[in-house]
Amino acid sequence: MSDIWVVIKWPLLACLILPPLLTYLGMHVVRRGVIFVDLAMAQVASLGTCLALLLGYSLHDRATFWIALVVSFAHAILLSATRNSEKYNVPQEAVVGVPFVFAAAASILCLSKVAGGQDEVQNLLVGDILNVTPTDVWQRTVVFALLAIFYAFFHKRFMLISFDPNGAQTLHVRLWDFLFYAPFAIVIVNFVAVAGVLLTFSYLIVPAVCASMLAEKFYARLLIGWGISALASIGGLVASCLFDLPTGAAIVCALGILLAVVGTAVVLRKHLSSRLKDKHERNPVV
Repeated sequence: MSDIWVVIKWPLLACLILPPLLTYLGMHVVRRGVIFVDLAMAQVASLGTCLALLLGYSLHDRATFWIALVVSFAHAILLSATRNSEKYNVPQEAVVGVPFVFAAAASILCLSKVAGGQDEVQNLLVGDILNVTPTDVWQRTVVFALLAIFYAFFHKRFMLISFDPNGAQTLHVRLWDFLFYAPFAIVIVNFVAVAGVLLTFSYLIVPAVCASMLAEKFYARLLIGWGISALASIGGLVASCLFDLPTGAAIVCALGILLAVVGTAVVLRKHLSSRLKDKHERNPVV
């Protein structure tokens, strides 16, 4: 048991400290109905990394981070500028989907010209969370804490835009959309670097979806989402060590299993509630 703790200590800290901010952002994304915006943003961040590799930088160079961030900021500008794309008969999901497909294809083209490109594709997808270092964890903890303060400070405005679009018309919506997505890009770039695209997307969406099925109030959903995230992280990491599985993929599957369990429980609860209601209506208590 002590040997397992030595292996998973820093990955576990990373998976417990960093995803809560992802859950918060995922709540907004789910409410806005642009579910794949985070997958697209993660893929765009990966494209920035691939461009840096093509230019001769290594995966862990500081320049690689900044190139990925600049590309992600450009994507954030696109997302905020196309918020009302429905006016032109173009759903925003299309605006989200096209950059994702383009970034995925462009990443493959870039890595086809980089030595060991196939290995880099796998690394960008599933990451290397098991080998995260104390420096990786603490640096990202500081960054995420500062961004969490930013989102907390402007929480009411972001809630208005995500949960009450009509009431948000009093705000400069595109500006606040950019202020939402720009720090979002920083979160994605930082987390993709250690966890990969798939795990980043899963942490953003699965806890938020589970929480949305289990609670109505935002803060209750947030707490439930954090719990789901933590439970999947612990389960995936332990399974990875015990059965010698890829860690990122194990956590993604753990999140998927929890989503299936929550979804099944909610459906059964509603079915049972409906049956009890019908029974009560047929045989009312006098």
